[in-house]
Amino acid sequence: MDILPPDRGELPALIEPLVIGSGSRHRAALSDLAFDLAHKSAGLRRSLKPPIVASLAELVRAMNCYYSNLIEGHDTHPVDIERALHNDYSNDPHKRDLQLEAKAHITVQAWIDGGALSGGHAITIDGIREIHRRFCGLVPEEILWVTDPATQKRVHVRPGELRTRDVQVGSHVAVSPGALPRFLQRFEQVYSSLGKYELLIASAAMHHRLLWLHPFVDGNGRVARLMSHALLLDLLDTGSIWSVARGLARNVQEYRRLLANCDQTRRNDLDGRGTLSEEALVEFTRFFLQICLDQVQFMESLIEPERLQTRILMWAEEEVRVGRLPARSGAVLEAILYRGELPRADVERVIGTGGRQARRIVSALVSSGVLISDNLRAPFRLAFPATLAARWMPGLFPEHN
Repeated sequence: MDILPPDRGELPALIEPLVIGSGSRHRAALSDLAFDLAHKSAGLRRSLKPPIVASLAELVRAMNCYYSNLIEGHDTHPVDIERALHNDYSNDPHKRDLQLEAKAHITVQAWIDGGALSGGHAITIDGIREIHRRFCGLVPEEILWVTDPATQKRVHVRPGELRTRDVQVGSHVAVSPGALPRFLQRFEQVYSSLGKYELLIASAAMHHRLLWLHPFVDGNGRVARLMSHALLLDLLDTGSIWSVARGLARNVQEYRRLLANCDQTRRNDLDGRGTLSEEALVEFTRFFLQICLDQVQFMESLIEPERLQTRILMWAEEEVRVGRLPARSGAVLEAILYRGELPRADVERVIGTGGRQARRIVSALVSSGVLISDNLRAPFRLAFPATLAARWMPGLFPEHN
């Protein structure tokens, strides 16, 4: 006979406010932030050719994974993440597990980036559980065991399954497991009823409220960040070329402090009308939207066409000088940066030589990991390997080995 999870009868009103009230004196400033974010994100996406967007998104997935892991205390360098994507794993069992964890994260984000959670599905109960199920279904078994801090017993994390035990995070005691379905239903009901602009302003609230519920035994932080990524992708059509996770990780103490503040109950009659503090939620919303805007501006500065082209062509010149690339390799890269992609038949015209030299250049660029194509007939497009991130995209990752 199945034992039902404990239910203390908590009412969903405990999670209110789920949105910042229209009468809040802070709404105008938050609306301005949201407007700036939408405008800047759209401009960044429009400034790039679609093939460049697709290639950048692959690098940003590794970046998002790296910084999300870092927030969890797992420092898996992007180069090791890239090796895992090519099934090149460390002989060290712990490092290998972290590589597999990173690969799982990237696989799930690629699924999200493909549109699997579009149309608001990311903020539904099914969507949230599917993120958890897919991620946990791909990680090594050892990672699916966590230690209960209260009892010191090992607890198994079941992919996609809501927790059946009580949890406490810091001073916050999450709602009883039996109450989770009621709260998640309220979560979905409120957020699914909002328009796109209101959802953008509420994106920070969604992020915190999911963590406040702590629906899974483990993996809630990662699920919340992937949910936020999916939501921003859907609302802003980001092209997945910037990541909120980088900004959160680089401001992790402030991120954690503001999240903890949002767990607090209403302070006084001026602090909204819900059970939880609206002022704290406003502060976190301001922080979250500003982090998003900062990351858009950071990526905009990195991929400004002339600067990006200069960095890439300088790298190519150096590689030619030391004999790792054939002469005229830079001309191929320059053509792709200008056009977005380069049909195979055009390579000879671009470099002004015969077929043999064209094939030699293409082969060298492919071997260097900077030139890719979707199949043997598809045009060539640029790749952004993690090994070259320090040269091509300085500041994207920390520079250590």
